[in-house]
Amino acid sequence: MYTRLLTPKWVLLHLLVAALFVATFFLGYWQLSKAENGGGAVNWSYALQWPLYGFMGLWFYLRMVRDELRRDPDADRPGNAVVLYQRPRIDTTGDPELAAYNAYLAELNEKALGQRSSSGR
Repeated sequence: MYTRLLTPKWVLLHLLVAALFVATFFLGYWQLSKAENGGGAVNWSYALQWPLYGFMGLWFYLRMVRDELRRDPDADRPGNAVVLYQRPRIDTTGDPELAAYNAYLAELNEKALGQRSSSGR
């Protein structure tokens, strides 16, 4: 179950999130030191915001991991998608040329779908 989180893509993502989480605390400390050395209100606000950004990013990341673990692993395999098809309506009220053209397009569509279903399976 957790082996899906050990693919190269996920391992790189784990390392990136960990590095960015730690970096936000270093940036918060840097802003705090600037604020203590006579910085203004902006430095004090950034000193609080950087750790909040880190926790917010971690929260989103944990939700992404949770969604990955809840995802059906067979959902990525081809052929599992359900395709719903509704036959188009042919407008026969009005212009007879338009109705004939629409009937011709519907016939071409039926032929194309028939070829696709017979060659695809």
